[in-house]
Amino acid sequence: MTATTTPPPGFRRALAFEWTKFASLRSTVWTTAATALVTMAGAVFVGLSGSLQADDTVLGGSLTLAVVALMTAGAAGALVICGEYSSGTITATLAAVPRRGRALGAKAVLVAGVFGALGLVSCALAYLLGDAVIAGSHPQGSPLPALFGIAALFSLVGVLGLAIGTLVRHAAGAVVSVVAVLLLPSLVGPLLGGAGPWVAGAAPTAALEKLTQTSDASAEAVGSLGAWPSLALVAAYTALALAGAALVLRRRDV
Repeated sequence: MTATTTPPPGFRRALAFEWTKFASLRSTVWTTAATALVTMAGAVFVGLSGSLQADDTVLGGSLTLAVVALMTAGAAGALVICGEYSSGTITATLAAVPRRGRALGAKAVLVAGVFGALGLVSCALAYLLGDAVIAGSHPQGSPLPALFGIAALFSLVGVLGLAIGTLVRHAAGAVVSVVAVLLLPSLVGPLLGGAGPWVAGAAPTAALEKLTQTSDASAEAVGSLGAWPSLALVAAYTALALAGAALVLRRRDV
């Protein structure tokens, strides 16, 4: 009798596996919900508090707390894989999908899709809420195509979190690393003299400030690179981080 060999699952099945795990893991569900809610709540709070500067746009003011939402998106991306390492289910995942690059790719596509859609919807709703409560004396800003760029940034930060989580493997360390990537450039940049704006401008938060057209996104603070080139820069190093994570995952004993 000839033994039959079951072929490894294709990408669509691997993606379906990942969605099932994502939707059933409480930590990722709650973190994802927080990502959506914090942006919209921030728009209402900023509008009612009247705390905007005169030259702030309605778009920028409405998305003031989008930087916090980016942190939770990155944290959720990290938890997608760190949760499996902490529970030991990563072994079962890689047994079900032996091609490790495919398994990681399915996670990346899922994270990018979920947080891209979530970022677009939540930020659009936040803008509409902000427009309703922010004083009409503020310039409106240009929500399109900026909102699509912001949605792409949410996707990228989620995938960056996944890459960091794959490299670090421990949830707490991965989340701290994600927050450091988002915040440290803007904290360290002012200490670096003329290079400071370029260091600060490389952070995902700088791309967010430029896309939301906030008054904080001055060339002196975050460099003179435009919003879309800044987004492309984030995409480039996210791709490098994911490629490095895939290489480590292939070589590492789980």
